[in-house]
Amino acid sequence: MSHALADSMTLIGRSIRLSRRNVETLIMSILLPLLMMTLFVFVFGGAINTGTAYVNYVVPGIILLCTGYGAASTAMSVADDMSNGVVDRLRSMPVNSFALLTGHVVASATRNALSTTIVVVAAVLFGFRPSAGVVEWLAAAGLVLLYVLALSWLAAALGVVAKSVESASALSFFMLFLPYLSSAFVPPGTMPGVLRVISEHQPITPLTETVRGLLTGTPIGSNATLALAWSCGLLVGSFLLATLLYRRRTAD
Repeated sequence: MSHALADSMTLIGRSIRLSRRNVETLIMSILLPLLMMTLFVFVFGGAINTGTAYVNYVVPGIILLCTGYGAASTAMSVADDMSNGVVDRLRSMPVNSFALLTGHVVASATRNALSTTIVVVAAVLFGFRPSAGVVEWLAAAGLVLLYVLALSWLAAALGVVAKSVESASALSFFMLFLPYLSSAFVPPGTMPGVLRVISEHQPITPLTETVRGLLTGTPIGSNATLALAWSCGLLVGSFLLATLLYRRRTAD
């Protein structure tokens, strides 16, 4: 157990160092959510009626959109390691077989923590006025972290099966697209029938509504239970899938 932990810590440090060196990816994971928030708040916000200040409505969705960008980069990092000989070198050493994926997932969570903090600070400058206390902030942060870990393990699984960095980027596209079909930017009730059904029965909507309720005091209802169920289910399923696919690909 201690050997596996030491291996994981070593490869976590490696992944974090690689993240620091990959300045372009780090900047884009921060810059794109900021640009999206600017676009929706100052360009579209005046035309969208949500019953409250639109910046207060959209920021929780931007936070979850931010996690998608961070997870997509995880898929590409894993695919790069799978194709450039890193795995073969690790297999020749007494290293725990899953420490590589753990390193990428923890580095993803670290990057997301940084980018989310920057997005929240920028949102306050844009006029975001949360009413949350310390407990609500901690609950929102814990829920977002749970979802980040789930999404990062799913991204790791996609990175394992991808044949190249480019294909990993294509496979992870849905992580960036799914928030647009949720309550992140507009109420689901304003959508056409089919899109409304999709919006109401996918994980981003209950996650957004729960984070929005914790930060701004809007009703949460059953969304918290649904958000936890989706996140925990996705985390367990993605972890098992990633480890299974990694074992199969490295068994040859």
